[in-house]
Amino acid sequence: MKPYLSNRTERGQYRGKNKIMSEKLLAYIAGFLDGDGCIMAQLVKRPGYIYGFQIRVSIVFYQKTNHKDFLVWLQNKFKVGYIRDRNDGMTEYTIVSPESVQQVLIKLLPYLRLKRKLAEKVLTLCRINLTNKKPISAREFLRRARLVDETALYNYSKKRTTTSKTVKVFLRQNNLIPRND
Repeated sequence: MKPYLSNRTERGQYRGKNKIMSEKLLAYIAGFLDGDGCIMAQLVKRPGYIYGFQIRVSIVFYQKTNHKDFLVWLQNKFKVGYIRDRNDGMTEYTIVSPESVQQVLIKLLPYLRLKRKLAEKVLTLCRINLTNKKPISAREFLRRARLVDETALYNYSKKRTTTSKTVKVFLRQNNLIPRND
């Protein structure tokens, strides 16, 4: 058995209750996320959506495919997300949805170093989405899109083309916000 597959660092309760990860294990996973992971908030074009875009939050852990078992172990710890083998010999463990991302980031936040500010901003987006279940205005959606732009400052994406400005153009073209907004 690989050392990271050991259950010795977990405390558990009986009768099927959730196991609690130790601080040591959470710190280890946070360090892995700081080094070989990514926390993202993205604006994704969605033709069927009223405002034309979706705000998607995610956490992705990367590992060479020959070490995929580590990502499977990680997925078993968090009980959310999916694993995908890429064509370039890498495997990704991806966690999406505001609920799942919030659940994981809350556990890891105290131990994050490099990605702490980014995690805090993504948590803000998660909380906004989860606490406000009623329909939002186009202006509020644009405000949230600007928060996504703020998170991009902490990532190194060279391909990012969809920004709050893109959303604003769409909203104006579809008469969802006034032209002078």
